[in-house]
Amino acid sequence: MPTILEEFENKAKNLPLKDRAALIESLISSLDELDEAECEELWAQEADKRYQAYKAGTITSRPVEAVFSDAREMLKEIR
Repeated sequence: MPTILEEFENKAKNLPLKDRAALIESLISSLDELDEAECEELWAQEADKRYQAYKAGTITSRPVEAVFSDAREMLKEIR
């Protein structure tokens, strides 16, 4: 049975692109409520989690140029 986080994530992924962007903006804004030390700790944990997944071969890397190119294309779609 999926966790509540997985359930929310699946529902969010099915939203239209503009709604997903609005949700992301709202969630990111809510992070502003954390103090700087809490934010740094969360980012360090996430970076370590991703690095461990990369080392384990469960995720792959992509060139930064490709990531930015895809992001620019997505932004064009929602404007």
